[in-house]
Amino acid sequence: MVSVTINHKTIFVKEGTTILEACQIAKMPVPSLCYLKGINDIGACRVCVVEIKGMERLVPACNNVVKEGMEIRTNSARVREARKINVELILSQHDCFCPTCVRNGNCTLQSIARLLGVEHVTYKKVLPHHHWPKEFPLIRDAGKCIKCMRCIQICDKVQNLNVWDVAKTGSRTTVDVSRNRKINEADCSLCGQCITHCPVGALKERDDKEKVFTVNAPLNTKKKISVVQVAPAVRTSWGEMLGLSREVATPKRLAAVLKMMDFDYVFDTNYGADLTIMEEASEFLERINHKEDYEFPMFTSCCPGWVRFLKSQYPDMVQNLSTAKSPQQMQGAMIKTYFAQKLGVSPEDIFSVSIMPCIAKKAECDIPTMNGAEQGKDVDVVLTTREIVRQIRSMNLDIANIPEQEFDSPLGEGTGAAVIFGVTGGVMEAALRTCYYLVTGRNPDADAFYAVRGMNGWREASFHLNGSVIRVAIASGLGNARKLIEALRNKTVQYDFVEIMACPGGCVGGGGQPIHDGQEYAELRGDNLYQLDRNAALRFSHENPDVIQTYEDFLGKPLSEKAHHLLHTDHTAWKMPGEV
Repeated sequence: MVSVTINHKTIFVKEGTTILEACQIAKMPVPSLCYLKGINDIGACRVCVVEIKGMERLVPACNNVVKEGMEIRTNSARVREARKINVELILSQHDCFCPTCVRNGNCTLQSIARLLGVEHVTYKKVLPHHHWPKEFPLIRDAGKCIKCMRCIQICDKVQNLNVWDVAKTGSRTTVDVSRNRKINEADCSLCGQCITHCPVGALKERDDKEKVFTVNAPLNTKKKISVVQVAPAVRTSWGEMLGLSREVATPKRLAAVLKMMDFDYVFDTNYGADLTIMEEASEFLERINHKEDYEFPMFTSCCPGWVRFLKSQYPDMVQNLSTAKSPQQMQGAMIKTYFAQKLGVSPEDIFSVSIMPCIAKKAECDIPTMNGAEQGKDVDVVLTTREIVRQIRSMNLDIANIPEQEFDSPLGEGTGAAVIFGVTGGVMEAALRTCYYLVTGRNPDADAFYAVRGMNGWREASFHLNGSVIRVAIASGLGNARKLIEALRNKTVQYDFVEIMACPGGCVGGGGQPIHDGQEYAELRGDNLYQLDRNAALRFSHENPDVIQTYEDFLGKPLSEKAHHLLHTDHTAWKMPGEV
C-alpha cells in the first residue's frame, strides 16, 4: 500500500493504482473522455490532467500511477483552465449541432463541456469531412470524431479485427478505416462495439426509422399488413433510455406500445428462437450420429456478426456452421409463409419489421438467400433497440400507465429457453435441454446445463448424453472467438458443439443496445434474462405450443424438406468483402 494525498485528503491505495482510480477511491472523481479501463488508457484527450506537487507539467490521471507521498490537486485553477482549453480545442473540430445528434443528452463530451462551464469556443472552427456510404449499416460522421481512439482499441484488443486505424498526420490526424480501405471493402463484422464505446455521436447505426414510421411508409399507409417481432435481449434493455424500471419496462408493455404505433401484429422472436433450437438441436444430433459426413465442432449460426467474422477470417471453416438460420430470419420466413397462409394473403402483402439488439442484423436481412418465401426479403427492415426507443420517445407517452398486452399468436409464444438466447451461453443451454429430450424422451432438470453460463470470454464444459460425452465450448467477443479457433486448428482443444457470439456477453451487450458510457451492462441484462427463464411456465423449446402447432400444420418435423427450404441456409451462397 502507498500513501497519497488528494486535495489535502490522505488515503492508502494499492501499489500500481492509477491516479484516476485513486481519485475515485478518495471520492474526488476526475473527468475523463477517452479513457476505457483496460482498453484505452493513452491519455489522448488530456481532460483528466491533474497537478502533482513538485512537477512542472500537468499529467493525465488515467495512465500515471500513484507513488508514496504523492500530493495531487484535481481542481486547482491551473488544472481547471487546462481542461477547459483542451475541451475547447476538441470542440473546435467537432460538429456541435447537438439537437439532431443521436447522442444528444447521452454524450460524454457534452457532459464534460457543461461540467467545465464551457460557454463559447475561442478557437477557429475547422470541421473535417469524409464521404461515407449511407447504405452501410454502420455510419461514421468524421465531423463528430474527437480522435479518442476508443474505436481503434475496442476493435483491436477486444474484437481483434483491426478495422479502424489512425490516418493522416499533425492537426489533420483522424480515424479512418485501416489500410486505406473503404468500409464496404473491409472485413467488418458489424458487431457495433465501436458504436457502443464511442463517447460521442461519431459512430452510429444506419437510421431505418423512416422506412417504417413516415407518413408514406407501409405502417401508416396500410397498403400492407404490418408485423413486428421483438428479440429476447430487447426486453431487458428497452426501458433504460427512457428511465423506466424493470417493473414498468416489461415485454408485455413493449408489446402494448408497439400496438399503439399501429403495427397490426406484434410477435415475439422467442418463437423463432424456440424454432431455431428444434432445427439446430436436431441438426447437431444428425451430425453426431453421422460423424464421418461432417466437420466438427458444429458452430452455432444465430449471430450474424460471428458468421461474418468466420467467413472473412476462416473461410475454410464455414462448413462447420450450423445451416440453421437465426431466430430473426426463421421468424421472418414463418411470417411470410405460414402466417401469410393463415391470413390468406400473399407474402408480398406483409411488411415485416424486427427489433434487434444488433447492427449485423441489418446486413443479415439483406442477404439474397434470406428469402424463404421467394417474394422479396423475409424481414424487410431491422431496427435496433436504440432506434425503436427513439421512436417511442417521440410519441411522448406515459408508458407506466399503458396497460400491458399479450404478444399475438400464432408466432408470439416463447419459452424460458428462448429468452436466454440473448445472453452468452444461452443458445448452447437451450440446445442441450432439447438435445437431451430428443435423445432420451424425457426432460432433464431445466438447470442441468448451468455450467455453460458465465461472462468469461471463453469457457468449456462436458456433459453425458445417453452414454456419450458431449464436449462444448462457449465464447463471446471476437477476440475470444479467434483464440478458440486457433486452438482448434492447433489441436490443443477438441469440441463437438461451439456457441459463439460476436458481442461480449452476447446479444445483451449488442452493438444496437442502449449506451452507458464507461459501463458494461451485459451481465446485469443477462441476469434479468435468467430470471425470466426461471419464472417461465415453459422452459424447453420443444414444449412451445406455437412451435408444436407449426410443425403439425406446416413444417412436418425438424429437418423436413420444407423446414430445410424455409429455415436453413447455405452460408457459402454469399461473399464477404475479400472472400474468394
